[in-house]
Amino acid sequence: MFRSLQSDDHNLISLSVNGQSVKARKGQSVWSAMAVAGEVVTRKAALSGNARSAYCAMGVCFECVVEIDGLPNQQACLRRVAEGMNVSTQVITEDTEADAGL
Repeated sequence: MFRSLQSDDHNLISLSVNGQSVKARKGQSVWSAMAVAGEVVTRKAALSGNARSAYCAMGVCFECVVEIDGLPNQQACLRRVAEGMNVSTQVITEDTEADAGL
């Protein structure tokens, strides 16, 4: 569905998206790395459980929130990839409780 227009393999880093090892270019947004890897679901809607994804891809709509390195509510379109980053689809339901230890 999505592909990168850059063809060089320079400045590649490795990260994990939903347990899948992904290569991305340094400076690339988390959302674009996810899209190129075919992982377009960023979160599940709290009440319906429907899959959601980036809508505006510029930080306005908050549809692209993911969990990054265990921290929820990170906007994938605004965050840049980092070596060893662990990104996962965010699932927050009405039954989910916040961790008071943060």
